[in-house]
Amino acid sequence: MNGVTGRMGYRQHLLRSILALRDQGGLALGDGTVLWPEPVLLGRREHALREIAERHGLEHVSTDLDAVLADPDVDIYFDAQVTAAREEALRKAIAAGKHVYTEKPTATGLDGALELARLAREKGVRHGVVQDKLFLPGLLKLKRLVDGGFFGKILSVRGEFGYWVFEGDWQQAQRPSWNYRAEDGGGIVLDMFPHWEYVLHELFGRVTSVQALTATHVPRRWDEHGRPYTATADDAAYGIFELDGGVVAQINSSWAVRVHRDELVEFQVDGTEGSAVAGLRDCRVQHRSATPKPVWNPDVPAGERFRDQWQEVPDNGEFDNGFKAQWELFLKHVYAGAPYRWDLSAGARGVQLAELGLKSAAEGRRQAVPEIAP
Repeated sequence: MNGVTGRMGYRQHLLRSILALRDQGGLALGDGTVLWPEPVLLGRREHALREIAERHGLEHVSTDLDAVLADPDVDIYFDAQVTAAREEALRKAIAAGKHVYTEKPTATGLDGALELARLAREKGVRHGVVQDKLFLPGLLKLKRLVDGGFFGKILSVRGEFGYWVFEGDWQQAQRPSWNYRAEDGGGIVLDMFPHWEYVLHELFGRVTSVQALTATHVPRRWDEHGRPYTATADDAAYGIFELDGGVVAQINSSWAVRVHRDELVEFQVDGTEGSAVAGLRDCRVQHRSATPKPVWNPDVPAGERFRDQWQEVPDNGEFDNGFKAQWELFLKHVYAGAPYRWDLSAGARGVQLAELGLKSAAEGRRQAVPEIAP
């Protein structure tokens, strides 16, 4: 597990996924076999790795990627490093014959992402890409509505994501400074457009075109050591996506926005028969039969509370941590041959959308999104 000293690598992948699997007694594969994951913590800072290992009673720590990949007892390589370091490490892992599971984006450019998929296929290793938002309770409920035909003909999707990331001078920033340096693989387009690709693709249809406007709203920030630096990467992106079948999606992404919504990310889906608003956990609906009939009149106060006119979608089930749920699927894919479709080709689609989003912003025009074969 490479990159577990970072926030995402530690909290979601090590603590809430792999260690959670161990806490529950391992992962049952369905044939009487129970899989017990034994992580090797890999990174550049040995003291930080050892502190994590001691905290959780783990044995294996290394700062030598090549040595870990040469170890025949290591079956899977997982990557949660900074984006700029990921592609080379994945290439090494594939060449060593390891199955690979990785955060996204899988590479900083489409050519590199496609090459990783090709190398993995040719080597015959199993490969997967984290697409965690598909496993969030709010989006699982939304998927249930789509599959059940609740919306009728889906017309549009509106997404709002983001929060205020402090500059780092008078309050510590919530995100690492490399996120705001393009030369280090930073930028909200490269970070978030791969998410939007798989959410739109899985729920509503393949993205066929993108038109984006990017901005660096906060040009000066302070790093982890209190030193000022110039932000060279985009911290906000405003995108319009056309989907197969005619659905239009608009998604705003920003690290320079203050939250005035129920959750940090929300998607509103409007259809001929009904609408829904889904966040990380909750989902609310309004059916055609219960839709009010507002009349525009700016001269009098609004006579109704529009939020109160929506109905909560019940859980109707238990939802596990989304990262852990996908880890379980990938581990079953590797060790029991269970089907798994979120592979490096799916990861390449996300990189492609980010690359074309940046190109659209640079050229000021809409970009077609060619289909990538699975």
